[in-house]
Amino acid sequence: MCTICGCGESEVKGHGHHHGKGEAGVSVPGMSQTRIIEIEQDILGKNDAYAQTNRLHFAERRTFVLNLVSSPGSGKTSLLVRTVEALKAMMPIAVIEGDQQTENDAERIRQTGVTAIQVNTGKGCHLDAHMVGQAAEHLNLHGGVLFIENVGNLVCPAGFDLGEAHKVVILSVTEGEDKPIKYPNMFAAADLMIISKSDLLPHLRFDVGKCRDYARKVNPQIKIMVLSSESGDGTEAWYDWIKTGLRGIS
Repeated sequence: MCTICGCGESEVKGHGHHHGKGEAGVSVPGMSQTRIIEIEQDILGKNDAYAQTNRLHFAERRTFVLNLVSSPGSGKTSLLVRTVEALKAMMPIAVIEGDQQTENDAERIRQTGVTAIQVNTGKGCHLDAHMVGQAAEHLNLHGGVLFIENVGNLVCPAGFDLGEAHKVVILSVTEGEDKPIKYPNMFAAADLMIISKSDLLPHLRFDVGKCRDYARKVNPQIKIMVLSSESGDGTEAWYDWIKTGLRGIS
């Protein structure tokens, strides 16, 4: 069951799923809307307390923290590897990797020479602030950038503050330009949207203009970048955005 995240999993197997019903925004067989809301408020309240502790911890260490969120296969890790390679000589960098299983992505990051801590969530569909806080205790990072690569999911991570400075949502051109209006909570929570794998645009029917419009429909303030980790096109703007953010807290 995931009444908190709204991913539609029911606690009673064999029943149909009813999405977006009632005041809680999700329907769970055998559970009232009031009870769902109570559980949600309790879990999110505890998470927010941990997130505030994390935020103070990061502020004391002048660490610029970015929470990278996307659906699976968007190219988060590829972008992260390229970014680390480009910036590691200019600033301290560390990475917290979130996946349900394996250390594959963390190993890719470690090959760049920076510290990467893997957090496996098992059946969990997102990182939470407590997980991040525990991982951060093992990092000796001061005055640099901490990238948190969240579990691939455009639903659940939207509601969980990790203590980050910004959520960065990554949308690949292979996914379709309507993702911002299909998953509005995530795009509303993000400060930056990266449209990735732009080198594939000549081979697809992805409409960048429509995607921008959809994203700004749910979040008028969202910043948007188009780039390719493969070719490097557009990555300098991304690097500059990170550098500016780090200077802002140093």
